[in-house]
Amino acid sequence: MSTPPAKARILVIGGGPAGSYAASALAREGFDVVVLEAVKFPRYHIGESMLPSVRPFLRFIDCEKKIVDHGFEIKRGAAVKFNQWKREAYSSAEPFDQLNVYRTDTDFIALSPENGSWNVVRSEFDEILLRHAQESGAKVFEGYKVNELQFMPNTEHRPVSATYTGPDGQHSKIEFEYLVDASGRLGIMSTKYLKNRMMNNSLKNLACWGYWKNAGVYMPGSSRHNAPYFEALTDESGWAWFIPLHNGTVSVGIVMDSQVSAAKKVAQKGTLRDHYLSQFDLAPALKKLLEDATLVEDGPNTVKSATDFSYAASDYAGDHFRLVGDASAFIDPFFSSGVHLALAGGLTAATSIAGSIRGHCSEAEAAKWHDKKVGISYTRFLLVVMGAYKQIRAQQVPVLSDVDEDNFDRAFSLIRPVIQGTADAGRKITEDEVQKTMDFVKNVFAPTDPEMHEAVGARLDPSLFSAEAPLMTAEDIAKVVDKNDEDAKAVLSEVNARKPIHAMYAGPAHLALEGVDGLVGKMELGSLGLARAEIIA
Repeated sequence: MSTPPAKARILVIGGGPAGSYAASALAREGFDVVVLEAVKFPRYHIGESMLPSVRPFLRFIDCEKKIVDHGFEIKRGAAVKFNQWKREAYSSAEPFDQLNVYRTDTDFIALSPENGSWNVVRSEFDEILLRHAQESGAKVFEGYKVNELQFMPNTEHRPVSATYTGPDGQHSKIEFEYLVDASGRLGIMSTKYLKNRMMNNSLKNLACWGYWKNAGVYMPGSSRHNAPYFEALTDESGWAWFIPLHNGTVSVGIVMDSQVSAAKKVAQKGTLRDHYLSQFDLAPALKKLLEDATLVEDGPNTVKSATDFSYAASDYAGDHFRLVGDASAFIDPFFSSGVHLALAGGLTAATSIAGSIRGHCSEAEAAKWHDKKVGISYTRFLLVVMGAYKQIRAQQVPVLSDVDEDNFDRAFSLIRPVIQGTADAGRKITEDEVQKTMDFVKNVFAPTDPEMHEAVGARLDPSLFSAEAPLMTAEDIAKVVDKNDEDAKAVLSEVNARKPIHAMYAGPAHLALEGVDGLVGKMELGSLGLARAEIIA
């Protein structure tokens, strides 16, 4: 079709990863889906490091092979250095092997090359997903910007139509039954109508970045060859990234507290480029990787910048609408969680809409299921990221007054009894409890490496590494390892920190396992939707 139709069963606003994924999943079920994307693809986007968890999501919609065949840079693992006097961490997001025992090697590809992820050029990656949505049956229209939504009278924000501007400047309207808002940071539903976006006051950061050629390689010739590298700044104001790309360049960026960044710029009295280049003195290992490299010149866009303010919504769904991707929430990019959350949100939106259409449950139940699923994922990643920031900003303890209590309960049900010290404590979340949770999960980035895991695994009781083993606190670990065995403490701390979050990386299969309000995802092509947990069992 050359122009959008007057009606669609499902309207998706935005063709980024979240919108494209939701459109693909729904169109493959035979539903009538229209995607309105404001710009023409390919279009530039930052956020190039992918978690291994994106693979099962892509596999579910038969898009994985397209990404594999494209030739993106293979991501074998990721290195993170918080302290200049300690080794960096080199770790995987898939900690358990097929026997459900913790691996003694945390290289992404230790079990299989198919466990690896990629560093991607987002303009290429995103376009592959959008074209896949078209091939799956979604009607995709680029250059069509949604300006306004209209709502059913006497309802609380049930959208029924949208007005948009086309490439020719003409205004038109499309009616629909269900809406997926994937409009990115604009977040038309959240910011313009629901007005329910809440900023995270602990993560008001600013990022600046550029692209380099002829850069060095992290640990060349080893099993960690050319892995992306992340380093905390020595002044504790933020961190830096170094992400190799398949086009021969390396994405190099600085993320810093926005107030600190502004003060530095004022004191320096230079350009954004001057500010950017001067920060490399605070990341000595990264600076060494760039000692023979050249910044790729692109006129005024050579060095780019953007606010990285993190935010969430009080609700991610409602009557016949779902919020996904950056339209729902955004977390500081330290853990490379953006595309994971986009695909996960796109799938829960599609699953809940399919369940509503097919009568698997009421629309209210389906909307609440999506809302809680997004909230759980966001909270898990947020606490992990904030745990990392407790190390980056060693003298500054983040205060997270905006952590939702219900989502905290659901996201960290395994941790709560451990950090409380008693299972029957009151249910009201406390600041101390949040801080203890951050201290616990920050060990996801414990300074370990594959060789250390192998050595520790050989000398400790294998049962300590089982996925079914009880969570161990620092005090528990101290009881089973020698007081001078720092390597064993680090490895066991990492093992335990990963247990409460590793299920997220199972992708679509996880939706069928972790129920919410008695509902689980029915993850089968042709019958996508929701089911009562007792029926599945």
